[in-house]
Amino acid sequence: MEIVTKLQRILVTGGAGFLGSHMCERLVDEGHDVICLDNFFTAQKSNVAHLLPRSNFELIRHDVTLPIFLEVDQIYHMACPAAPGHYQFNPIKTIKTSVLGSINMLGIAKRCGARILLASTSEIYGDPLIHPQPESYWGNVNTIGVRSCYDEGKRVAETLFMDYHRTNKVDIRIVRIFNTYGPRMHPYDGRVVSNFIRQAIQGQPITIFGEGEQTRSFCYRNDLVEGIFRLMNNKDNFIGPVNIGNPGEFTIRELAELVMEISGCKVALEKRPLPPDDPARRRPDITLAKKHLNWEPQVPLRDGLKKTIDWFRSIDMDHYRPPTPNYV
Repeated sequence: MEIVTKLQRILVTGGAGFLGSHMCERLVDEGHDVICLDNFFTAQKSNVAHLLPRSNFELIRHDVTLPIFLEVDQIYHMACPAAPGHYQFNPIKTIKTSVLGSINMLGIAKRCGARILLASTSEIYGDPLIHPQPESYWGNVNTIGVRSCYDEGKRVAETLFMDYHRTNKVDIRIVRIFNTYGPRMHPYDGRVVSNFIRQAIQGQPITIFGEGEQTRSFCYRNDLVEGIFRLMNNKDNFIGPVNIGNPGEFTIRELAELVMEISGCKVALEKRPLPPDDPARRRPDITLAKKHLNWEPQVPLRDGLKKTIDWFRSIDMDHYRPPTPNYV
């Protein structure tokens, strides 16, 4: 697979978030002129503070639901709260972020002739009836449930991207991101990995929903960033959608036990009722990623968790505030 190497002017929306900041770092290190756009709802300025002195990095506080006019060659559209507690906190704003944000970014791409990538999600598959989930699966999503603002927002965003591509010849890429973890996760972001690590190292009970038998697949951040970069820069006109995630499948209970083992913190498990529309199983079929991007994950869960736990122990959690009251 051939990769584009010329220097670009690149916009990253949600660029101060967990994944966006790592994407910015990768692009800045490659020498590109990077604009990071974020409204800091769930992001941390500290995620990109080390990039501020770099002459090829610029930070703009802006909400993607509002128009902005920039001249760029590429857009990584990654803005949207991704944890259920956060996207359910203001569900109307969440769906506006996916829909209006995508319209605004696609407008820039159309005007500038820029290539644009949508960070979509495995949530578009809903509570899947097919396992593992290939990109050809249309999903099993509740259109009126508490998760719909995120699930349906991302599904509409994919529709917008495809229609701009078909109607206006906009150069698009669509990646469906499965559960990702690693250093720089917000301790209170509500994701299962960060919740479990924070609870374990603080000596609190680890909260699991139901019996913890639901499964997820966990991809380390470096692997994910590499997959997204390859999708954006492949010259084979492969636009996706493509699943990027780790096909290793673990129950939530297994994850909790692994976090306790690696951290050396033995705490109790606290069971809570299953939330509405919580998917029972989630695992990516990465056949297309292997074929078109020559990509598959390299970091085993145990190794990635150790690095993530070490990072959590290196930070002062008093410097982080929960973005919303809705965290476990």
